Amino acid sequence: MANRDVEREVKQNNINSNNNNYFYDESSIDTHWTSWLVPLIVVANLAVFVAVMFVNDCPKKINGPNKACVARFLGRFSFQPLRENPLFGPSSSTLEKMGALEWRKVVHEHQGWRLVTCMWLHAGIIHLLTNMLSLIFIGIRLEQQFGFIRVGLIYLISGLGGSILSSLFLQESISVGASGALFGLLGAMLSELLTNWTIYANKAAALFTLLFIIAINLGLGLLPRVDNFAHIGGFITGFCLGFILLIRPQHGWESSRTNTTSLTKRKYSIYQYVLFLVAALILVVCLTVGSVMLFKGENGNKHCKWCHRLSCFPTSKWTC
Repeated sequence: MANRDVEREVKQNNINSNNNNYFYDESSIDTHWTSWLVPLIVVANLAVFVAVMFVNDCPKKINGPNKACVARFLGRFSFQPLRENPLFGPSSSTLEKMGALEWRKVVHEHQGWRLVTCMWLHAGIIHLLTNMLSLIFIGIRLEQQFGFIRVGLIYLISGLGGSILSSLFLQESISVGASGALFGLLGAMLSELLTNWTIYANKAAALFTLLFIIAINLGLGLLPRVDNFAHIGGFITGFCLGFILLIRPQHGWESSRTNTTSLTKRKYSIYQYVLFLVAALILVVCLTVGSVMLFKGENGNKHCKWCHRLSCFPTSKWTC
């Protein structure tokens, strides 16, 4: 595809939700929620992709032997030619029509709803499956431990944060994908580890594993055609939200309540309160300033001359 940033890929497929329990002190964890929101989000994304392919109707719009649709046996659900979209998906015009993130339409045509709709669209079947597998591995564990309300808020607000940052810096192409929301969940996992430090049995191993996964995925965003600004914006938003929404009572609080021979331990430590307040302040300021700059038509690259390299770093192997 000609669009630089339609492929918001998050390649954290190797995350196994069962392995996360190894890091916890199980006496401090209650996992009594049943995960239903994350599977529902996956189904919704699949349904939206089917609808997009129905609207795309490649055979009706593509003619000629050199412009044959891929998998023509699928009829109107067949994919665009690989030269146009190597991810096995619809055309750029169809994605734009269905709600892709496009700076000019958001700012000049007052279509701010695209900041949200873009996270439900995907550039192709490969893009879709990559993101949905990542969402299953990451999201189900979080929903089981923290419930659908908190995980749902992190997913949606992080996706919005990623869309805002992407619009500020990438204004010449459209963007779609759930990667901003997915990176928000990763960011929330990191802040949850930091704010609930006392309940982890293997602190160093948990921190190293999570930082490694985050670094690899952000590093992949330096490749061409990947919208790393959506990744970064979603990650920062989710990181702040984790301090606010995923806070747990410190280790030993529950047992101290039932032990009449000792003083009752504070439910939350001082540093948890401090992180909560600082994260809330940063989140509100960043989302407010970012939104104001976006709808005023500001170009983030004019305020940060080197920031464009965060989304694509040129090398001898490729150009940006």
